[in-house]
Amino acid sequence: MSAARTRTLLVKDLKLGPRSPLVLWALVIPVVVTLLVRGVFGGLLDAPPRLGIVDLGASSLVAAAQDLDGLTVTLLDDAEELRALVEADDLDAGLVLQPGFDAAVRAGAQPELELFVGGQSHTSTRTLVAVTVLDQVRAVEGTSAPVEVDLVALDEEGVPLEGRMLPLVVIMAVALAGVMIPASSLIEEKQARTLDALLVTPSRVAEVLVAKGLLGVILAVTAGTITLAINGVLGVAPLVLLPAIVLGAVMMAQVGLILGCWAPDTNTMFAAWKGGGLLLFYPVIFFLWPELPIWPARLGPTYYFLAPVHEATVAGSGLAEVWWQLAVAVALCGLLLPATVAMGRRLEGRVATRRAAVDAAVEPATTPR
Repeated sequence: MSAARTRTLLVKDLKLGPRSPLVLWALVIPVVVTLLVRGVFGGLLDAPPRLGIVDLGASSLVAAAQDLDGLTVTLLDDAEELRALVEADDLDAGLVLQPGFDAAVRAGAQPELELFVGGQSHTSTRTLVAVTVLDQVRAVEGTSAPVEVDLVALDEEGVPLEGRMLPLVVIMAVALAGVMIPASSLIEEKQARTLDALLVTPSRVAEVLVAKGLLGVILAVTAGTITLAINGVLGVAPLVLLPAIVLGAVMMAQVGLILGCWAPDTNTMFAAWKGGGLLLFYPVIFFLWPELPIWPARLGPTYYFLAPVHEATVAGSGLAEVWWQLAVAVALCGLLLPATVAMGRRLEGRVATRRAAVDAAVEPATTPR
């Protein structure tokens, strides 16, 4: 196999790529989904903190909180109802003001103020609500630090929804570019009989497959990196995120080559994508709902590059915590390699057989009588 011929084929595909609607679709869709997720779930259009208050003693703190800009205050009558709303993420936080609260503060008794915060609320929202409440209590008493604010996180393991959706956006970016681009490009080569023509040149099918695979890896890494950058997490743990994206791109490109070698046309390719895509995407469910047991997700190959992305961006994990997941991803890429080679040889055999049949049909017509 010639590296120079492979490079020539890759450059040709890179030049023709932007003309393909599928390439633009694979690169644009993840960006659009990212912007929608961040806009709806708090990235671009952050809603003001939502504070619920149960006032059992006609405290002046309620009126003061309602007059504040940038804070949405909801009054309730029952503490259990308040707790349920915070747990359901209908409120970011909630506090209960006991009877005689203002009098106790002014007397210097420093009553304990229990502030509930939702597990899905941002850390910045929790801090803002806590500081705001403390400032208002100081205004009631007139001196500094009249109370102790006790933050009680309901569902402490909760992750903001946009953070839980990041693996979904990442796999969309990496899989669409890594699988669909090599597969569709290879199918076009087969339907146009370009592969047949290669057998009469020094180029071989193996070089075409390597070029298509590299095209998928380049586009998948580009789409994945752009997705991480738009979500503002690219610089969180680059030593984890970039290797994870590269391994995911390699894995998806191999799947794309296998699909492209097997599928006879684009209709079959899309039908296989609809069915087989479930195997690639289903681990995302366990990031969206972290209360589910995680072991089924580990049966999916894409888990081993999505989990490092999730853990690095949510928990700040480094290589020391996720190295084994990346190692499994490397092993899976290695396991896919023989399958990719076998499908390439199968394709080359089919092309050679078809070419021989064409030559046999043409030869009698060109033989002099």
